[in-house]
Amino acid sequence: MDQYIGRLLDNRYEILEVIGTGGMAVVYKARCHRLNRLVAIKILKDEFSGDEEFRRRFRAEGEAVAMLSHPNIVQVYDVSSSYNCNFIVMELIDGISLKQYMQIKGVLNWKETLHFAMQIAQGLEHAHSRGIVHRDIKPHNVMVLKNGSVKVMDFGIARVMSKSNTLTKEALGSVHYISPEQAKGGYTDNRSDIYSLGVVMYEMMTGRPPYDGESPVAVAIQHINGGAVRPTVLNPNIPRGLEQIIMKAMALDVNDRYTSAGEMLRDMEEFRQNPDIVFDYHYMNDDATRAVSMGGMAMRGTERGRMRGNGSARYPDPRYPGEPQRMPQHRPVRRPTADPVHSTQQRKKAQQQKKAQKHSRIATIAIVACSTVAVVAMVMFLMALFNGALLNQGKDLVEVPFLIGQVYDEGYVEEYDEFTIRLQPQQYHETFAKGQIIRQEPAGGSRVIKGTELWITVSMGKEPDNKVMDNLVDVDIAQAQALLQGQGFIPLVRYDPNDEFEAGQVIRTKPEAGAPLTDGQTVSLWVSTGPKVIVKKMPDLIGLTKEDAESTLNTAGFKNILFREVDSDKPQGTVVYQSEPKYKELDVTTEISLEISKGPEEEDVETIPMIKVVGYSREVAVQELHKAGFENISMVEVSSKRQVGRVVTQSVPEGKEIPVDFPITLEISRGKTEANTTKVTFSLPAKEENFVLSIFRDGKEVIESIKIPAGQTELTVELTGSGTQVFELLIDGEHYQNQKVMFGDND
Repeated sequence: MDQYIGRLLDNRYEILEVIGTGGMAVVYKARCHRLNRLVAIKILKDEFSGDEEFRRRFRAEGEAVAMLSHPNIVQVYDVSSSYNCNFIVMELIDGISLKQYMQIKGVLNWKETLHFAMQIAQGLEHAHSRGIVHRDIKPHNVMVLKNGSVKVMDFGIARVMSKSNTLTKEALGSVHYISPEQAKGGYTDNRSDIYSLGVVMYEMMTGRPPYDGESPVAVAIQHINGGAVRPTVLNPNIPRGLEQIIMKAMALDVNDRYTSAGEMLRDMEEFRQNPDIVFDYHYMNDDATRAVSMGGMAMRGTERGRMRGNGSARYPDPRYPGEPQRMPQHRPVRRPTADPVHSTQQRKKAQQQKKAQKHSRIATIAIVACSTVAVVAMVMFLMALFNGALLNQGKDLVEVPFLIGQVYDEGYVEEYDEFTIRLQPQQYHETFAKGQIIRQEPAGGSRVIKGTELWITVSMGKEPDNKVMDNLVDVDIAQAQALLQGQGFIPLVRYDPNDEFEAGQVIRTKPEAGAPLTDGQTVSLWVSTGPKVIVKKMPDLIGLTKEDAESTLNTAGFKNILFREVDSDKPQGTVVYQSEPKYKELDVTTEISLEISKGPEEEDVETIPMIKVVGYSREVAVQELHKAGFENISMVEVSSKRQVGRVVTQSVPEGKEIPVDFPITLEISRGKTEANTTKVTFSLPAKEENFVLSIFRDGKEVIESIKIPAGQTELTVELTGSGTQVFELLIDGEHYQNQKVMFGDND
C-alpha cells in the first residue's frame, strides 16, 4: 500500500488514492477537511526530495502557477511540506488528458483540433503575459474536461522569462514536443511554447508527431535540423490555412514563428471564420519548417522554394496553390538568323495569341463579376442571419459601462452584478493616479451577453524608485494578487480559518507591510477561509423529547437549531423528523431543523393515576401495575446498589394521570458492578504548536480539554471502567484516534 494513503498532511489534507504518476511526482486525490472539498495533491517523489535542485524546481512550479488565474490553466491552491514531503495542492480535474483523448479518437478533425488549440493558446497567452514560459507543452499536460474545455497543467519546468536567463543544463521537456532551441540548450522564451503547440496540433491532425526515432537524442536532432513532412501529406483533409498556421508555429527559426500566442490566436480565429482562407506570410521554405535565402528575389506566397543540390529550385505554381513545380534550369539559347517567312508566321501567331488573350480577359471579367455578386449575396445572407440571432438574444444582452478613469471600488462586484468582474495585474502608469482604471475589456458601450467577464486593469500610479511591501491585510485576495503581480512580485497564497476576517480577505503577509522588496520576489499571503470549521457527527434524535434533543445537540456542539410543530400520531413533544441524517459529519454551525409532534388528536381518553412501584421486585411491580390497569410495560436492567431484581426507577412519576395504554419503562437492578481504575498512556503527534486534547467514551467527555504543550508526544491519565472500553481522542475538536483500554479486576 502507498505510504501516503490515509495520512493527513498539514492536519488538513487526507490522502485518498493515487490518480497519476509523473517523472518527478505522484498525484493523489485528497480531501481538504478545512473547506470540505476534493483536491489533487502532487507529492515530490522520495528519490528527488533530498535533492535541493529538484525541490527548487518543484516549488517553482507552485509559485509559477500561483501567479496565474485563467479558465484554461489548472488552479493551484497551496504549496507546502509535511512529514518530510513536499507537495502542491491543486484543483481536482474531472476529465482525461488530451493524449488519452487522442488515443481514443485517433486522428481529430480540424474543428476539434482548432477548438482545443485555441483554448491552449489562450492559456499560454495569459501565462506569457505574466512572464511565465511553460516549456513542456504536450498532450499529456493538457486535460480535457467533460464539457469540452481544456486546462493546461504541470508547470514543473516552467520559469520566469528573463533577458539573462539561458538554459545551460540539459534541455528539458518531452523530446517529441521540444523546441529546437530547447534541444540545443539555448535561450527559450514564449516562442518555444508556440513551437510545442504547433507540434501538438500536428499530432492531432495526423495521428503522429512530426519527428520520431529510436532514441530521444535522435528525435532531438531532427527537431534541430527540421524537415518535417507537411501534415497534408499524411492527411489530405487538412485545410490549407490550418496547415499554414501549424507550420508557421513550427518554424525552425524562432524569428519565423508567431511572436506571441495572441498573434497565433488571431490567425486561428480568422481561419475559424473562413476555413477556405490561405494566408500570405511573405516567406519561402525549403520544406515545411526551414527558411532559405532566394538571392534577394522577392516572392509573395505561403511557400518557400526548395533548393536542390543541382541548382534547380521549386516555385509555386499559380494553378495549384501550395504545390511546388520544378523551375527550368538556364541553358544557352542560340539566336536564329532572320527569315522573312518565319517572321510573318510569328506575327500571325502573335496576333492569334493577342485575340485569345482578349477573349480570356473578357471571360475572366465575367467570372469575377459573377463571383462578386455571389459573395455580396452571401454576405447579405450572413448579416441577416447574424442580425436575426442578435434580435433573438436581445433580451440577454447588456451594455458594458464606461469605467476607464474611474477609481476602482470593491463595490463594483455588486454594482455591476450583470458582469463577472475580473482583475488583471495592476500596472504602473505615468498619467493615471493610483486606484484609477487604466483599461477595460470589453470596451465601454459595447453590448455583450449577461454574465460576461469584465476584465479591469487598475493603475498603481507612477513607479517608485524603491519598492516596499504594501499593507494588504484585510484586502480581498483577488485585488492583492493583482497588485503584487503588477509590481513584478510572485504571490503565493495559503489559506487559514480565521474568526476575525471574512473569507477571502488577507490575514497577514510575509514580508510584512513596509519591508523593502526586489523584482521577482515571492510574497506569501495568508487568506481567511472564515471561522474554523468544527465537524461533529449528527446524533440520532428521533423519539427524543424536544428538551432532550436540544440538550443532545448542544452537547455535541450544534447551536443553530430550529423547531417546528407538526401533526403526528407520535406522543406530544417528541422528535419525529430531523433535517440531517444520523451519524453524518457536519459543520457545527449547520442549521438543524427538527419537527416536533403535536401529539395525536385529542380524544376522550380515560386516564388513571400512576402508582409507585420503585423498590418492588420485578414480579410484584408488574402484578401491581396490571391490577391498576396498565398493560404497556417494558423493563431494562441497570447497575445499581439496590438488590438484584428490584425496581430502581419508573419512567412515569407516581400520581401522574396517564392513559392505560401509556408506555411505562421500569429500570431493574442487576446489582452493583465494581469499576476499576487504571493508568493509561496515550501517544500524541509531535506538533510545533500547543494544542487541546479531549477524551470521550460513548459520546461523553471523560477527560475535559487539556492543553498539551508543543513537542509533547505522550499523556498518562487515570481512567475508570470495567471490561474493555473504547476511548476517542480529539485534538483541537477534531477526531485523532480511537484506543481500546482493558480494565482488570481489583485485588
